Amino acid sequence: MGSISRNLARQSVAALLWFTTLTLVGCDNTGNQQVSAAEAVDWSKVTLILGDQAKGLRTVVDASKALEGIPYQVQWANFQGAAPLFEALRAGAVDLAPAGDTPVLAAATGGTPLRIVAVRRGQGRSVGILVPPESDIRTVADLKGRSVSISSARGSISQYLLIRALEDAGVKESEVNIGFVMPTDALSAFHAGKIDAWATFGIYQAFAEENGARLLLSGEGINTGLTFITASDEALADPLKRQALNDVLQRLAKAFDWAKANPEQYAQVFSSANTVPLPVSQRLQGWGVESLQPVEASDVTALQGVDDLFVAKKIFPQAVQVSGLVDREVFPSAHGVLLK
Repeated sequence: MGSISRNLARQSVAALLWFTTLTLVGCDNTGNQQVSAAEAVDWSKVTLILGDQAKGLRTVVDASKALEGIPYQVQWANFQGAAPLFEALRAGAVDLAPAGDTPVLAAATGGTPLRIVAVRRGQGRSVGILVPPESDIRTVADLKGRSVSISSARGSISQYLLIRALEDAGVKESEVNIGFVMPTDALSAFHAGKIDAWATFGIYQAFAEENGARLLLSGEGINTGLTFITASDEALADPLKRQALNDVLQRLAKAFDWAKANPEQYAQVFSSANTVPLPVSQRLQGWGVESLQPVEASDVTALQGVDDLFVAKKIFPQAVQVSGLVDREVFPSAHGVLLK
């Protein structure tokens, strides 16, 4: 082969390698590197750590078998409240974290490196202010001079409900003895008669109501009812983890769709997985199983309104720009092909 032919051959090989590299690694419109399906990836070396609260995600995933056949590895980390969950996300101990609107804002205000990637829209029934069945407290106004425990920490969905409820009833927060207690501890204190009222949520609320607690006020029409899935900035910046997160979110969406279509079966699985009586699980699922959806402008507006209130109440030291917390690309409206 002559020198000219050899040079042309080398140039052709170099051009082919360059083109191949471009087709394997690209960028989405946010500048994040993406890994194409053409790239040979050893997915078994990719591990996602999925944070959870009271096994809410894991139970629906296991019941629906949504993660069967995944090529990457998944580990679960369960927490009883959003505050310790976001501490773990901030420390890099979890990649994904589900939480209500106010805990997400509290974490973001505190500098936790997170992005909102998906949302579930409910009606606010799964948050409420409870009183013992024999209590003489009949209205929110009756909470004046009483003790109220909030689950779980400052900036929770329960605190938002209490603030709005007291405001609507014309009761100053300073006129109520308010404390913050983790849900499991608050449940024991409530049943022991050590607190007059309890602002709580989810499975803890369902358990208390099933055991005779009276619902003074629910979050319907007050709380946004939004539950968000957040991901750490670090995980989203990793092109392989980002693609795996997209896959997980698609599977979570299918899992919640399964739960909506099979409420009784899901209630039974949830009861067994969380070691709670079936009636408690049935009550909780009866409040509604919401689909997992991409984040929309209305969700951003609603969340910004919550932040504005907490900043005005000086619960949060400064405001956050909610629109800047959202990553719409990892779970877009048009979903791709599941990884195999």
